[in-house]
Amino acid sequence: MGTADAARPRAAAAGDAIRVEELARRAEVSVDTIRFYQKRQLLPPPRREGRIAWYGTDHADRLQRIRELQRQGFSLAVIRRLLAGELDAADAPLAAAVAGAQAGDAELLSLDDLAARVGVPAPILDAVAREGLIVPQQRDGTTGYTEADADVLRAGLRLLEAGFPLPDLLALARRHHDATRAIAADAVEMFDTHVRHPIQASDLPDAEKAERLVAAFRTLLPTATTLVANHFRSVLLDVAQEHLEAVGDATELAAAREDPEWGQPS
Repeated sequence: MGTADAARPRAAAAGDAIRVEELARRAEVSVDTIRFYQKRQLLPPPRREGRIAWYGTDHADRLQRIRELQRQGFSLAVIRRLLAGELDAADAPLAAAVAGAQAGDAELLSLDDLAARVGVPAPILDAVAREGLIVPQQRDGTTGYTEADADVLRAGLRLLEAGFPLPDLLALARRHHDATRAIAADAVEMFDTHVRHPIQASDLPDAEKAERLVAAFRTLLPTATTLVANHFRSVLLDVAQEHLEAVGDATELAAAREDPEWGQPS
C-alpha cells in the first residue's frame, strides 16, 4: 500500500454512518466547508447509497486533524500534502517553522476591524491589500491581518498627510511588492539549493535533518530580513542625498546637513 493510500481514511461502515449535516455539527464546521475540503482533496468522498451520502468517524477525525494543522498556520495546500504523506519527514517540521514564523501569536483582524482600528474606509484598505502593501495571514481556517499591518497603514497615512497622492503610493506599493516577491523567490531558491538539498542528500537520520533545516531557517530568516531592511534604508538615504544635492536650494541643504543622518556612510 502506498503512503497516500495509507493516509486515506477508510470508507464509513454502516454502523458509524452519518449524514453530512451531522458531520458538520460534530466537527463544528459548515456543510459548505466539508464540500470545499472534498473538492481540494483534503477529505475523501463519502460512501454513497443511491443519492444519499454517508460519512463516518474517520471523516470526523480527518476534519479534526485539518483544524489542528490550520491552527499551526499551515496552508491548505501544505495540509493536503501532509495528509497524503507527500512531504518528506524532514520537510514537515520546516513547513511548521515557516508557518509559525508567519502566523505568530498576534490577534487576527478582519478587514473591517483593521479599517476601524486605523480609521480608513474598508474599500481603500481592500485596494491597498490588492496592491500587496498588506498581506493577509491564514490561521485556524480564517484569514486576517495583524497589528503590524495596522502600523504599516498608519505609516502610509503619515505619507498621505505629507502630501503623497494615494494613486502614486499604491503604484509604488505595487512595484515594491512585485520586486520583493521576485527577490524572495530567489532567496528561497538559494536556500533550497545550498541548504535544504545538501541536508536532504546527507546520510543523517530524518530527525537530525529536520532539526538542522529548522535551525538554518530560524537563523537565516532574521539575518535576511535585517540585511534587506538595512540595505533599503541605506539606498533610500543615498538617493535622497544625491537628489537634494542636485536640486535643493541653499536653505534645504543647510537644514539637511544639520540632521545627524545626513552624510552618514551607507
